[in-house]
Amino acid sequence: MSEVRVEKLVPGGQGLATLADGQKIFLWNVLPGELVEFDITKRKRRYCEAIATNIIESSPQRVTARDDCYLATSPWQVFDYDFELQQKAQLVQECFRQQKLDVTVLPTITDGHDFHYRNKMEYSLYWDNNDDQIYPAFHLRGTHRKIPIQQSSIERPEIFQAAQQIITELNARQAAARDYQSLLIRCDQQGRVSSALFEKGKAHPIMPQLQDSLLGHTYSYSPNGFFQINLPVYELVLQNIAAQIQTDQVLDLYAGVGSIGLSVAHDKQLTLVEVNAAAYAEMQNNARGTTAHCILAKSEEVTDYITPNCTVILDPPRAGCDTKLIAKLQQIRPAKIIYLSCNPITQARDVATLAADFTISALQPYNFFPRTPHIENLLFLTRK
Repeated sequence: MSEVRVEKLVPGGQGLATLADGQKIFLWNVLPGELVEFDITKRKRRYCEAIATNIIESSPQRVTARDDCYLATSPWQVFDYDFELQQKAQLVQECFRQQKLDVTVLPTITDGHDFHYRNKMEYSLYWDNNDDQIYPAFHLRGTHRKIPIQQSSIERPEIFQAAQQIITELNARQAAARDYQSLLIRCDQQGRVSSALFEKGKAHPIMPQLQDSLLGHTYSYSPNGFFQINLPVYELVLQNIAAQIQTDQVLDLYAGVGSIGLSVAHDKQLTLVEVNAAAYAEMQNNARGTTAHCILAKSEEVTDYITPNCTVILDPPRAGCDTKLIAKLQQIRPAKIIYLSCNPITQARDVATLAADFTISALQPYNFFPRTPHIENLLFLTRK
């Protein structure tokens, strides 16, 4: 079996190594500096992907994973938590260095809860031929293979308990796993649970709404819709954003159900823009009692709302902002841009285009998804 020495972590969370023939390999279940044996899960012309199966020389930052299913759900369970926080800041730094932006990255902020934080989980269903029972399952990372689970520690306990109860009921009536696409469960901060089994070939059922408050503003939202997964850390982000808003006009783009704008600027001249019709409907409901103006549209199609005297809030999907929107921001140069991103790679690309016209403040990563490589990064751009 082949072995490699892991050079470093790369944005996306895998370890990078080089095979004897010079080909690059990206590995899960590794830390920098480790010597490992591996199984290849995917081959491409210029690189391959793999999972380390034997750690020959272990990093001092490696710890024992809590869950057997960690490679499916949270592959950084094998990282010391302080090391995880350090690596996330370094990966943000690397994303911006690749765009030739030398900016300060602050230490990653966490609320200290590295397990039992997710308020939403979607499980596959696995049929065990040995005992003719259904089990909750996840897909093994890098494969299409399902693995049954007995324990999972990243979701709130109420969620896993509800999953076990629902699957116990399925087994009691001798249901077949093949009839179901997945099981979705979500809970609010008070532990109230909303769940649904998605049956193959049938429309998804309408799930009971949930309700939570952020910075004193109450939100009603669909468990299957747009709402943050880790609300305590999200509220830390919102507090930071609120302290930075100094204009009367605020434009919240890619607004989802309105959870940023309505939390930090509901008393301002606030405009919220969202393209998804279901999220827009929830945004309208959440904006009741405020003077916020809600718009159903693509963010790049309402750039007339960008003015030199406004604060623009950006929270785009992983692909980043549309080029037409970035061009308009360059042209109008609003007073401040607040950019929250779930993908520092595309965030750095967008900011590199804006850097000539705006001063970039220190970058602030947040650990929304502990024990995983996912990073949320917040930055502020102030007009020069």
